[in-house]
Amino acid sequence: MGNTKKQLHLGAFIFGVGHHVAAWRHPHTDTKGLLTLDFYRKFAQIAERGKFDMIFVEDIPTLPERLDTAVRHTVPVRAEPLTLLSALASVTKHIGLAGTVSTTYSEPYHVARKFASLDHLSGGRAAWNVVTTSMEITAQNFGRDHHLDHSLRYERAKEFVDVVTALWDSWEEDALVIDKASGIFADPDKVHTTAHQGTHFSVRGPLNVPRTPQGRPVIVQAGSSTTGQAFAAQTAEVVFTAWQTLAEAQGFYASLKGQLPAYGRSPDELKIMPGILPIIGRTEEEAREKEAALQELVHPSVGLSMVSGVLRHDLSAYPLDGPLPDLPDSTEINGGKSRYQLILDMARREQLTIRQLIARVTGARGHRTIAGTPVQIADMLEEWFLKEACDGFNIMPPYLPEGLEQFVDLVVPELQRRGLYRTAYTGRTLREHLGLAQPKNRYTKSAISL
Repeated sequence: MGNTKKQLHLGAFIFGVGHHVAAWRHPHTDTKGLLTLDFYRKFAQIAERGKFDMIFVEDIPTLPERLDTAVRHTVPVRAEPLTLLSALASVTKHIGLAGTVSTTYSEPYHVARKFASLDHLSGGRAAWNVVTTSMEITAQNFGRDHHLDHSLRYERAKEFVDVVTALWDSWEEDALVIDKASGIFADPDKVHTTAHQGTHFSVRGPLNVPRTPQGRPVIVQAGSSTTGQAFAAQTAEVVFTAWQTLAEAQGFYASLKGQLPAYGRSPDELKIMPGILPIIGRTEEEAREKEAALQELVHPSVGLSMVSGVLRHDLSAYPLDGPLPDLPDSTEINGGKSRYQLILDMARREQLTIRQLIARVTGARGHRTIAGTPVQIADMLEEWFLKEACDGFNIMPPYLPEGLEQFVDLVVPELQRRGLYRTAYTGRTLREHLGLAQPKNRYTKSAISL
């Protein structure tokens, strides 16, 4: 495959001590370091050494309903994203800092203020991963009996993002004066109340944090359902997604990019980055052996519980070596629609037994696993990138820190050799890493006149 002037983007996805459900049992995993700053510092600095665009922290604000299995055999502990990323801002210089916060269980003013603060403290490296939350049980941690309906969650999310971006715009670029001689700190004519009165929120504003180094933090979104795509086309600047095949990824890429002009946006204003779990060996056989060794560490009850959870159906009564039972279409479930459909399609397309499906889900949770040599992995990444299936990838190390170190030390140089990936940071902010323009403030005269 030939070189291209266009270069792909990489995110490093923090998920506990690794993405494989048995990562905590791997002999090279620092499981005891799970909630220590040193553990995450090392992760962030390895990713920065690999010239990644960003590190990405997911969030699950509850323990799974099946508490016994979750606590006994898996690692459900999660650091709160904004707390963690604020700490990592002080031990990194270039890499973007993307954190997940739910629009269903948060308030716009809090979210706007926290991410604006992170953007200032990091020198323009913050990104907000906008999620609506898929787990029904979460509602009971926030004073609700039931999770909001899928369509209502996205309706709320759209208004939520509108309010947050208005708050981020509430200070114009040059509102700060800081003139000690005259005693003027800021120009009140350039600080604007938001005065939002909507269906879900009433927010006066303005924000008590001025315009940030990036103008606004980068907006990330992860939903791939029809509703999620429409939301992303309107609001997102980066989309994290999951696909098993090149054709599926190409279809999603074309569909989502094709929706942007309807909202006055160009295809370059949104970067699509599917998740990839790489298992790297000196030979393909060694990589397969590593993958098998990880699977052997999965407790039998864990895999069945995971697949049952994703499919919203208890599979314990069905033979492990038999097929999935008949399950409803994704339109009939409330939450996690795209991941549900992806797992269901994969099982049907490949005629997987429940046992085989468990093996596929416990590693990458529906994302694609690639077990091979550095060259083989680079080949796959290059093919997807050049054939318009993505703009880059969200790398999901199977276990930490070694899983990320191997990718940075072995795969990144191969991508650089092919001219597909940067050899040095050339920008200061996350927007500059991603090639995204700084958004215009809605209150400035040039923006108003457009």
